Amino acid sequence: MSHQTETNSNTMVTAGFERDVKRYLRGLGGLLAFLLVWWVGAMATQPSYLVPGPIDSVHAFFDLFATSTAIVVPVFGSELVLPTGLAHLAETLFHYVPGLLLGASCGIGFGLAMGWNGALDDWLRPLVRVLRPIPPLAWVVFAIVWFGIHHTGAAFIVFVGAFWINFYGAYGGVEGVSSELTDAASTLGVERDLSMLKLVALPSAAPQVLTGFRTSIGRCWMIVVGAELFGAPGVGYEIINASNNLAMATSVAYMFLISLAFLCMDVGFRLIERSVLSWR
Repeated sequence: MSHQTETNSNTMVTAGFERDVKRYLRGLGGLLAFLLVWWVGAMATQPSYLVPGPIDSVHAFFDLFATSTAIVVPVFGSELVLPTGLAHLAETLFHYVPGLLLGASCGIGFGLAMGWNGALDDWLRPLVRVLRPIPPLAWVVFAIVWFGIHHTGAAFIVFVGAFWINFYGAYGGVEGVSSELTDAASTLGVERDLSMLKLVALPSAAPQVLTGFRTSIGRCWMIVVGAELFGAPGVGYEIINASNNLAMATSVAYMFLISLAFLCMDVGFRLIERSVLSWR
C-alpha cells in the first residue's frame, strides 16, 4: 500500500513537471513569434529609425548603462551618481513609490470603511461615483499648478490612480463577506463591530485587497510614465525626449527598463502574497 502511494505521488510530480515545461515552452514560443514579427516589421519599415529592430533596441538598452548621470535625492538633497538608465529609473521611483504606497493605504482604508459601514457608504457613494470616472492623467493640470513639474506633482497623479484601484479592491472584498461567516462569528461571541472587522471581514477580504494592490503595481507604472510625459524627471520623460530626437531605439530601451522593473516588483509581491495567503 505504501509502495502504491509513493508511486502515485511520483507520477503526480512527474505530470506536474511536464505540464510546467509545456507552459514555459509555449511562453517561449510566443515570445520568439513576437520577436520575429517585430524584426520583419522593422525590416519592412522605411526610414529604418521609425521602427527600431530587436537588435538595435538591445544595443540601445546596454548603452543606457555605458554612461553615468548625477541625480538629486528628494528630501535629503544629496547627489547620487548612477548609470544613466538606473538614474532615470530612480527618478521615476522617487514619485512612483510614495504615490503607490500612500494611494494604496488611503484607498484600502476608505474601501474597508465604506464597505463595512452602511451609513458611511450612503454618505460617500454619490461622491465616489462622481470622482471615480475621472482619469488620473486628467489631474495633471492641477498637479502642475499645485506642485509644479517635479516629483511631488507626479507622485500626486500616481496617488490618484493607486487610490481608486485599491479602494474598489477593498470595498468589494468587505462588501462580499458572507453573512454565514459573520453569523458564525456572532455565535462564537464576536460582538463588537471592530472585532468583527478585524477577525472576520479582513481575512475574508484579504485576497481581493491583495489582488487590488498587485493590479495597482502595474497600472501605476502606466500612470507614472504618462505623468512624466509632461516634463517630470524620469523614464517617461526620457522616452518622449528620445523620440523627439528620433532616437526611437532609446525609447524602446527605456520601455524595456520599465518592463524589467515591473517584473521584479510583480514577482516579489507574488511571493509576499503567497506567504500571506498560505492559510487558503
